[in-house]
Amino acid sequence: MNEIINKEPVQRVIKALDKFDKNLQVQVLKDTARTAKDAANVLNCEEGAIVKSLVFKTETEFLVCLVSGDKRCSLNKLKKVISKKDVSMASADDVKAQTGFTIGGVSPVGHINDLNIIIDRTLERFQIVYAAAGHPNSIFKIDISKLKDLTKGRIEDITE
Repeated sequence: MNEIINKEPVQRVIKALDKFDKNLQVQVLKDTARTAKDAANVLNCEEGAIVKSLVFKTETEFLVCLVSGDKRCSLNKLKKVISKKDVSMASADDVKAQTGFTIGGVSPVGHINDLNIIIDRTLERFQIVYAAAGHPNSIFKIDISKLKDLTKGRIEDITE
């Protein structure tokens, strides 16, 4: 457990959370939370309360979409929201280079680059949500309104 908490990506998340609200804690799970389904099973919550942090690429930038675990991001809606014609999922290498996290542990906070964040409106169904904290076995629990403030993300309709 300690070896996970001490990993650099997890430490970045801990610092970001601590700076925002000292009460927010990273939790290490015995089982993996690599997918939303895995996380929901381990946490005994609805899959929709799991925040998927998805990285997308446009011609000129990368951005992070925070999507409800039971939804899929709609590329067409995302293109309209950001007024770009060319939008695609970032590759695993790009995700690592832009956020400092590997897929399965991408957190909404603690990115190594300053990335714009869009929050899927369907996450607002839940008062409390769970997000990855830099490692597939680490998460943090947060009130949805605090997540908006913490990430400075804007709420949009971006799911199918």
